[in-house]
Amino acid sequence: MDQLTLAGTQLSSRLFLGTAQYPSPDALAKAIEAAQPGLLTVSLRRESAAGKGQKFWEIIKGFNIPVLPNTAGCHSAQEAVTTAEMAREVFGTNWIKLEVIGDDYTLQPDPFALLDAAETLIQKDFTVFPYMTDDLVLAEKLIATGCHILMPWGAPIGSGRGLNNPYALKLLRERFPEITLVVDAGIGAPSHAAAAMEIGYDAVLLNTAVAKAGDPAAMAGAFSKAIEAGRAAYLSGIIAPQESATPSTPLIDKPLWHQGSF
Repeated sequence: MDQLTLAGTQLSSRLFLGTAQYPSPDALAKAIEAAQPGLLTVSLRRESAAGKGQKFWEIIKGFNIPVLPNTAGCHSAQEAVTTAEMAREVFGTNWIKLEVIGDDYTLQPDPFALLDAAETLIQKDFTVFPYMTDDLVLAEKLIATGCHILMPWGAPIGSGRGLNNPYALKLLRERFPEITLVVDAGIGAPSHAAAAMEIGYDAVLLNTAVAKAGDPAAMAGAFSKAIEAGRAAYLSGIIAPQESATPSTPLIDKPLWHQGSF
């Protein structure tokens, strides 16, 4: 599969994997091994609060996979900016997945605080990966601010619903062909991830669907294959749906038995 380059870094896979909620550090390690993701996402606030310990950090460092820290758990622009600055010190990277939650029930991002935080962080030389809804106008404003990567949700975080609004996601892909687009959140099954790749998205970020699966490692492997298949299908040129049937074998003439010849 063709490789993805983000901010000058070539990634080995278009699957981005979250590191939260796994039943044990060993389960996390096996899932990473099975998925071979291009990126690992880590929440500085949540992982520190959960007291993951030294083994968690050893696992993350041991795989030598690029880490994308995120500001999960932040509810204001200033809180997100402060967390991003702490993450830069801890991980030694300017990359930040920017999350600013506006609604505690759906965990929907706050578009106003998100844009405010993105502007501030870009001024501070961060490469911002904003987690956003599938809103076209918000996407335009984030791009104008200096974001070259957008991460629209498929559905609310952890819901497993897949792509709630394929039309909106397709529209983002059509309107911003040069922007890196990553479906983030709501993915529940490998088929959901394949669907995102089939409409031309550059990558898929998922966490809950793997971490809470009966067998996280096996599910991680399944997602890896689905994302490769979806990308290959997109590059191959998927046929457009149509209303009428079209025979797969063209008829030159009717068979002999239709002509009463026997």
